[in-house]
Amino acid sequence: MESIKCNNKGELEIIPSLNSSKNDFDFLIGKWTVKNRKLKTRLDGCNGWIEFDATNEDHGVLNGLGNMDRFKTFFNEKPFEGLTIRLFNPVTRLWSIYWADSNVGVLDVPQVGSFEKNIGYFYSKDIFRGKEIIVVFKWDKTDLENPSWSQAFSADNGKTLEWNWYMYMSRIV
Repeated sequence: MESIKCNNKGELEIIPSLNSSKNDFDFLIGKWTVKNRKLKTRLDGCNGWIEFDATNEDHGVLNGLGNMDRFKTFFNEKPFEGLTIRLFNPVTRLWSIYWADSNVGVLDVPQVGSFEKNIGYFYSKDIFRGKEIIVVFKWDKTDLENPSWSQAFSADNGKTLEWNWYMYMSRIV
Protein backbone atom coordinates (compact mmCIF):
# COMPACT_ATOMS: atom_id res chain seq x y z
CA MET A 1 0.00 0.00 0.00
CA GLU A 2 1.23 3.43 -0.85
CA SER A 3 1.32 5.81 2.05
CA ILE A 4 -1.77 7.92 2.58
CA LYS A 5 -1.15 11.35 1.08
CA CYS A 6 -2.99 14.60 1.74
CA ASN A 7 -2.57 17.93 -0.03
CA ASN A 8 -2.02 21.25 1.75
CA LYS A 9 -5.81 21.59 2.22
CA GLY A 10 -5.92 18.25 4.05
CA GLU A 11 -7.73 16.50 1.17
CA LEU A 12 -6.75 12.97 0.19
CA GLU A 13 -4.60 12.74 -2.94
CA ILE A 14 -5.63 9.60 -4.79
CA ILE A 15 -3.87 8.75 -8.05
CA PRO A 16 -5.02 5.83 -10.22
CA SER A 17 -2.64 3.00 -11.01
CA LEU A 18 -1.37 2.83 -14.58
CA ASN A 19 -3.47 -0.28 -15.28
CA SER A 20 -6.72 0.92 -13.63
CA SER A 21 -9.71 -0.08 -15.75
CA LYS A 22 -13.46 -0.57 -15.77
CA ASN A 23 -12.85 -4.33 -15.61
CA ASP A 24 -11.13 -4.28 -12.21
CA PHE A 25 -14.21 -5.61 -10.35
CA ASP A 26 -15.41 -8.08 -13.01
CA PHE A 27 -14.09 -10.91 -10.82
CA LEU A 28 -16.79 -10.12 -8.24
CA ILE A 29 -19.78 -10.79 -10.49
CA GLY A 30 -21.63 -13.85 -9.18
CA LYS A 31 -22.77 -15.38 -5.91
CA TRP A 32 -20.60 -15.78 -2.82
CA THR A 33 -20.50 -17.11 0.71
CA VAL A 34 -18.69 -14.74 3.04
CA LYS A 35 -16.82 -15.47 6.29
CA ASN A 36 -16.65 -12.22 8.29
CA ARG A 37 -14.32 -11.28 11.13
CA LYS A 38 -15.14 -7.90 12.66
CA LEU A 39 -13.79 -6.10 15.73
CA LYS A 40 -16.46 -5.78 18.43
CA THR A 41 -15.66 -2.07 18.80
CA ARG A 42 -13.41 0.30 16.88
CA LEU A 43 -10.63 2.73 17.73
CA ASP A 44 -10.66 1.94 21.43
CA GLY A 45 -8.01 -0.78 21.74
CA CYS A 46 -10.52 -3.63 21.44
CA ASN A 47 -9.04 -7.08 20.74
CA GLY A 48 -12.33 -8.99 20.65
CA TRP A 49 -13.72 -10.22 17.36
CA ILE A 50 -17.18 -11.21 16.11
CA GLU A 51 -17.30 -13.89 13.43
CA PHE A 52 -20.34 -14.50 11.24
CA ASP A 53 -21.37 -15.83 7.85
CA ALA A 54 -23.12 -13.95 5.07
CA THR A 55 -24.01 -14.20 1.40
CA ASN A 56 -23.22 -11.73 -1.34
CA GLU A 57 -24.56 -11.45 -4.87
CA ASP A 58 -22.95 -9.09 -7.39
CA HIS A 59 -23.93 -8.06 -10.92
CA GLY A 60 -22.67 -5.55 -13.47
CA VAL A 61 -24.44 -2.25 -14.24
CA LEU A 62 -24.12 0.74 -16.58
CA ASN A 63 -22.76 -1.26 -19.52
CA GLY A 64 -19.69 -2.31 -17.56
CA LEU A 65 -18.86 0.99 -15.82
CA GLY A 66 -20.01 -0.37 -12.48
CA ASN A 67 -21.41 -3.15 -10.39
CA MET A 68 -23.70 -3.60 -7.42
CA ASP A 69 -24.02 -6.20 -4.74
CA ARG A 70 -26.34 -7.23 -1.93
CA PHE A 71 -24.78 -8.47 1.29
CA LYS A 72 -27.12 -10.47 3.56
CA THR A 73 -26.67 -11.84 7.06
CA PHE A 74 -28.25 -11.84 10.54
CA PHE A 75 -27.14 -9.78 13.55
CA ASN A 76 -28.71 -10.64 16.92
CA GLU A 77 -31.19 -12.88 15.08
CA LYS A 78 -32.40 -9.93 12.96
CA PRO A 79 -31.91 -9.73 9.19
CA PHE A 80 -29.26 -7.28 7.99
CA GLU A 81 -28.72 -6.20 4.40
CA GLY A 82 -26.00 -4.08 2.83
CA LEU A 83 -25.80 -2.61 -0.66
CA THR A 84 -22.58 -1.70 -2.44
CA ILE A 85 -22.42 0.39 -5.60
CA ARG A 86 -19.07 0.59 -7.39
CA LEU A 87 -18.61 3.09 -10.22
CA PHE A 88 -15.63 3.56 -12.53
CA ASN A 89 -14.92 7.07 -13.81
CA PRO A 90 -13.26 6.69 -17.24
CA VAL A 91 -11.90 10.26 -17.09
CA THR A 92 -10.10 9.99 -13.71
CA ARG A 93 -9.65 6.19 -13.98
CA LEU A 94 -10.68 5.92 -10.32
CA TRP A 95 -13.32 3.75 -8.71
CA SER A 96 -15.83 5.11 -6.19
CA ILE A 97 -17.33 2.57 -3.78
CA TYR A 98 -20.58 3.49 -2.01
CA TRP A 99 -22.14 1.51 0.88
CA ALA A 100 -25.56 1.64 2.50
CA ASP A 101 -27.14 -0.76 4.97
CA SER A 102 -30.50 -1.64 6.44
CA ASN A 103 -29.61 -0.07 9.81
CA VAL A 104 -29.08 3.46 8.46
CA GLY A 105 -30.47 3.65 4.91
CA VAL A 106 -27.95 6.31 3.80
CA LEU A 107 -25.07 6.06 1.32
CA ASP A 108 -21.72 6.45 3.07
CA VAL A 109 -19.10 8.77 1.60
CA PRO A 110 -17.40 6.95 -1.28
CA GLN A 111 -14.13 5.08 -0.98
CA VAL A 112 -11.99 6.13 -3.96
CA GLY A 113 -9.05 4.27 -5.48
CA SER A 114 -7.84 1.66 -7.94
CA PHE A 115 -6.16 -1.71 -8.32
CA GLU A 116 -2.45 -2.24 -8.88
CA LYS A 117 -2.50 -5.68 -10.47
CA ASN A 118 -4.45 -7.86 -7.99
CA ILE A 119 -4.55 -5.52 -4.98
CA GLY A 120 -6.88 -2.54 -4.74
CA TYR A 121 -6.77 0.28 -2.18
CA PHE A 122 -9.62 2.72 -1.68
CA TYR A 123 -9.69 5.71 0.67
CA SER A 124 -12.02 8.29 2.18
CA LYS A 125 -12.22 10.78 4.98
CA ASP A 126 -15.19 10.25 7.27
CA ILE A 127 -16.46 10.99 10.77
CA PHE A 128 -16.48 8.32 13.48
CA ARG A 129 -17.74 9.15 16.98
CA GLY A 130 -17.46 12.85 16.16
CA LYS A 131 -13.80 12.63 15.07
CA GLU A 132 -12.37 12.84 11.57
CA ILE A 133 -10.85 9.56 10.40
CA ILE A 134 -9.43 8.05 7.24
CA VAL A 135 -11.07 4.82 6.09
CA VAL A 136 -9.14 2.33 3.94
CA PHE A 137 -10.57 -0.58 1.97
CA LYS A 138 -8.25 -3.27 0.62
CA TRP A 139 -9.42 -5.73 -2.04
CA ASP A 140 -7.24 -8.76 -2.83
CA LYS A 141 -8.22 -10.67 -5.96
CA THR A 142 -5.06 -12.79 -6.18
CA ASP A 143 -7.30 -15.88 -5.93
CA LEU A 144 -10.32 -15.05 -8.14
CA GLU A 145 -12.43 -17.82 -6.59
CA ASN A 146 -11.62 -16.70 -3.02
CA PRO A 147 -11.05 -12.92 -2.94
CA SER A 148 -10.86 -10.95 0.30
CA TRP A 149 -11.82 -7.50 1.49
CA SER A 150 -10.63 -5.68 4.59
CA GLN A 151 -11.27 -2.31 6.21
CA ALA A 152 -9.11 -0.10 8.43
CA PHE A 153 -9.63 3.17 10.28
CA SER A 154 -6.97 5.76 11.04
CA ALA A 155 -7.54 8.42 13.69
CA ASP A 156 -4.09 10.01 13.15
CA ASN A 157 -4.35 11.07 9.49
CA GLY A 158 -2.94 7.82 8.15
CA LYS A 159 0.11 7.33 10.38
CA THR A 160 -1.39 4.16 11.91
CA LEU A 161 -4.22 1.90 10.82
CA GLU A 162 -6.57 -0.29 12.84
CA TRP A 163 -7.76 -3.16 10.62
CA ASN A 164 -11.26 -3.81 11.93
CA TRP A 165 -13.17 -5.97 9.44
CA TYR A 166 -12.15 -8.86 7.18
CA MET A 167 -14.29 -10.68 4.62
CA TYR A 168 -13.17 -13.96 3.05
CA MET A 169 -15.30 -14.83 0.05
CA SER A 170 -15.86 -18.15 -1.72
CA ARG A 171 -17.65 -18.38 -5.03
CA ILE A 172 -20.91 -20.37 -5.10
CA VAL A 173 -20.85 -22.56 -8.21
